[in-house]
Amino acid sequence: QVQLVESGGGLVQAGGSLRLSCAASGRTFSSYAMGWFRQAPGKERVFVASIGGSGGSGGSTFYADSVKGRFTISRDNGKNTVYLQMISLKPEDTGVYYCAADLNGLGFRSEFSYDYWGQGTQVTVSS
Repeated sequence: QVQLVESGGGLVQAGGSLRLSCAASGRTFSSYAMGWFRQAPGKERVFVASIGGSGGSGGSTFYADSVKGRFTISRDNGKNTVYLQMISLKPEDTGVYYCAADLNGLGFRSEFSYDYWGQGTQVTVSS
């Protein structure tokens, strides 16, 4: 069982920045791929970014086209934590951000690739 706890969400003006964190339990965190997904009000949950695990895609990072150049995903295996640094935020970035763990280490874009999910953290970007 893997538990994921997100933090760092909040209200920010357009153009601002936030850093989300996701703390994970588990002894083999470094082998997990970790992903961030976003769900806007009334919409489906969509892929934002992922980072591979040592047992899969070896730390490779992937981004949705809408966030490339603005968001950066990273991980600290010593702290069992994955981060999402977000800059130049836009109102369309608003939503609940979920952290997810893929025990196969691959970090695909599909949410069905992920085995465990956090409860989410709200990000609101005002115009």
